[in-house]
This record gives sequence, C-alpha cells and structure tokens, in this order.
Amino acid sequence: MTSSSESGRLPRGVQVLIAGGGPVGLAAAVELGRRGVGCLVVEPRSAVSTARPRCKTVNVRTMEHLRRWDLADRLRERAPLPASWSQDVVFCTSLTGHELSRFTGVLGLSPEGDRFPEVGQQVPQYVLEELLREAVAGIDGCALVLGSRVVAVRQDADLVSVTVEDASGRQSTVTADYVIGCDGPRSVVREQIGSSYSGGEALRPNFGMVFACPELWGHVKHGPAVQYWVVNPSAPALVGPIDRDGTWWAIAFGVDRETGEREARRIIDGLAGRPVRAGVLSTDPWTARMQIADRMRDRRVFLAGDAAHLNPPFGGHGLNTGIGDAVDLGWKLAAVLNGWGGPGLLDGYETERRPIQERVVGEATANMRVLSTELLADNLDDGDETGARARAAAGTRIQDTKKAEFHSLDLVLDLHITASPVITFAPCAVGAGSPGARLPHRFLEDGRSLYDLLGPDLTLLVLDGAAGKKAIEDAAAVLGVPLKTLELPGSAGTGRAGPGLLLVRPDQIVAWVGNRAPDDAMALVDKVRGGTWSRSPAAR
Repeated sequence: MTSSSESGRLPRGVQVLIAGGGPVGLAAAVELGRRGVGCLVVEPRSAVSTARPRCKTVNVRTMEHLRRWDLADRLRERAPLPASWSQDVVFCTSLTGHELSRFTGVLGLSPEGDRFPEVGQQVPQYVLEELLREAVAGIDGCALVLGSRVVAVRQDADLVSVTVEDASGRQSTVTADYVIGCDGPRSVVREQIGSSYSGGEALRPNFGMVFACPELWGHVKHGPAVQYWVVNPSAPALVGPIDRDGTWWAIAFGVDRETGEREARRIIDGLAGRPVRAGVLSTDPWTARMQIADRMRDRRVFLAGDAAHLNPPFGGHGLNTGIGDAVDLGWKLAAVLNGWGGPGLLDGYETERRPIQERVVGEATANMRVLSTELLADNLDDGDETGARARAAAGTRIQDTKKAEFHSLDLVLDLHITASPVITFAPCAVGAGSPGARLPHRFLEDGRSLYDLLGPDLTLLVLDGAAGKKAIEDAAAVLGVPLKTLELPGSAGTGRAGPGLLLVRPDQIVAWVGNRAPDDAMALVDKVRGGTWSRSPAAR
C-alpha cells in the first residue's frame, strides 16, 4: 500500500485500520509499520491546518519515541523555536509590565545529565502532524487515506468490517484484523463499541486565538519565554510565541466565543500592556474536559488518544499521553500479528494505560485550579511599596501553586505500571529499574545512548556478566520471541547496584529483573509475551 488521498483506492483488507490521522493515529501507524504490519489510516482532513497550533509541548518521553523512529532530529529541524531558545515560563502583569515570578528549566527543555537522551521540544502540533504524515507515507505497507472517515464498525470472532465514507458520501468496506479508534472526542469507533466518557467539564469557557504582531517583541520586557502568564483584570491570559517572527498564540481565561471574537483586539492590547498593531489569524474557543472512556477495548477494536481520554491542556500532557497509548498498543498488536505475542498481550493495554491516563487527568485538573484569573490581586502594577509587597505575595503564591505544572518530569518519566498481566513484578524491587518502570537512561562512556543499543523487540540487559542469560535466550528461541542480548559492564544505565539481568520491552519498560535466570525461564518469557505455555509460580 502507498499513501493516497483518494478513498477509491481503499484496499479490501488490511491488518490494522486506524480511524483518525491526527498525531496519535499517525504515531500508531509508525509504530506498527516499522514492525512490518500493514496499516490503513483513514482521516477526514485533506490537509493539516496551520490555523491552530493546539498542543505545543512535545515532552521528553515522546521525544524518546521519536528518536526510536529516527524522527527526533527532523522535528527539531522544523520547529520554529529551538529548545535552546528559552526554557523559561514568566508570570507578569503584562508583557510590558511587572514580572511576578519565573520558572526556569521548564517542561524538560533543559538537559539533566543522563536522565534522558532527548530534551523536550516546543513546537506547534501541526508541525509534528505533518512530519508523521510523511513518515507514514515512507513506510512500505502503510497507507494514509485523506478526505474519508470511518462511519461504522462491525466485528466477528476473526475480523472487523469497517465502513469508510468519502467526501461525496460513497461508502466502501474494508476488513481488518484489528481497529484502533483515534478519531477524537466525537469518536465514531467509541460509539460503535458502546463505550462512553465518564468525568466532568470545567464551568467556564476559554478563548484561544493566534495573532500576528511583529512589533510585540520590541515591547516585551521579560526576555524570551515559552509561555507568559498575564495577570491583570483586563486580560487574564496565557500567551506565547509560535515563532520569532511575530506569530503568537493566546488563551484568554473565562472568555466565551462571542466575547472573544468581539473583543479580541482589546484582549491583545491588555496582555501586551499597551496598544499594538495586531491581526487575528484564527480563533479557537474551548472548554476543558476531564473524561475517560469507561472501556478502551471491545475484542478486536481499541481506543487511543482523545477517543479514550480528555484532560485540560495545562502541563502539556494530552497529546503526549495519546502518543504513549499508540506506542503501547502498537508494539503489542505487532507482536501478536507477527506471531510471537500471545493472546494475553493485548489484555495488558488497558490494564497498563488506564492508571496512567487517570493520573495525567488528575494532575492536569490540579494545574487548572490556579490560572491567571485566580492570581488577580490589587496593586500588582503599582510602582510604590504597596505594589512591591503585592507582587512579592503573588510571586510566592505562584511558586507554591504552579511549580508542579512546569517541573513534571516525575510524571512524564517515572510513572510506574503497578498492574499488568505481562510484567513479572518483584516484591522487593521498587523504583528505578524495577519491573513496570521505564528503564533508567544512561550515556555510555563512548557517548552512545543506552536506548539506542536496545533491540526493536525484547532486550535482555546483562550487567557485569550476570549468570543465566543462556536459559532466557533458549526460552525465547523455543517460543519464537525475538530477543537481543545486550551486555554492559557494571550497573550502567539501570540505577541498580551490582550485577543483574533486566528484560526490557520495546517501549523501554522493564518487564522483569533478577540477579540470575529464574528456575523456569520458559514461563518467564511466556508471561512477558502474553502466552499460555506455563503459569508456574516461578514466572508469576
């Protein structure tokens, strides 16, 4: 298959059909396609719109996946703002007014030694989406069909029949082994499997817009920042640069569509702190939702991204959580379709992802409790001692209430899977390098990243000559499980002291640890692959 914009070229059958070609659906196709799985992505939009930047934070974890896909450097080349441009968030009374507080080294934009191989990247969502479209088009066996949408899903024990409708209303049927619904908040796939959101919605609206104001950089008093939180009664808002040429995005808090469209220029002047020459390029009214689908699977059909969960954008976790869904589900589906994954592997998808999604929704909701509207106070712009005291008090509150939003790497990197049918949890192993955790990263003495040395499927990491690798290698060979053995001196990259063995999954999650092979190595490998060879106590 090849990339196509004509639904008339739909195949009759495909291994995986993905409904929705936003970043999450495209990421799922890249993960699957790079593993030799045939994919069809069905997307209603013919072109990626640059009118609304939407997500602007591609976090460290997503950048690690992009590195695996050989896309990290390509994204940075296209980003209008390099990560080195600024790693600050500023709170101020206006862009020309008083600074109230500042956070530095935010959102994973600064290196932290060995902790990760890729810093985060601020970039409009449409840049990432265009890159992922190109990546899908370059993978043999993957197709992106534009201008069409999934309208119905029907499945039996062996296949899923998907009805696809093009822009003219003509319908075609495609059969697939599996379907992934990445079709957003109004997901047809979610509706078709009888799943529904549970959760709540914020009480007040927000008004997003993109505007052009080249002169604004000449007025900003606070230096470069990726975000400016404006705290004043005329325009409590969040604003940031899309590029260095004068294109800006803004969110006016508590402003509805009608007011925002009528008073957009006044809001821009309010956040600037002075009249400026600006042109509104696009608007995007929205209300935050905190919702998760009650189930993310019905037999051969799965949900991922916004089709499965929604959270407020504060902290920049929404898209990145969706990419995490795509990676988790993608490698597991590929393992099953390529013959080495057992029937229990797909049971681990919702078991593993739901607690992560719930944690992210909770953290983003907490971040939303204090916005510019909650930070308003008298005398913030006064030039006397009263103003100085008011600003100092505001600065203290900002540091107390907003730090977690901008310094959230523990949430991004250290979320620990605590329940899964395909991870062998060790009762005494907790924290970095333990089962269910992301393998701690390390740059080796020759400068290479540990992650770059991992295999595409399972990797057996052998430290300091730990015994037992052959038993695990032999078990993998018998079960047909692709396994790379990587031997390293000492505890390089694991956070563990002394010799040891670690079985690492394709998503860099540790599936098992031990100082020697278990008595039943076959049962261990079979559990991690989701098989049914054995369920002996040694593998549990």
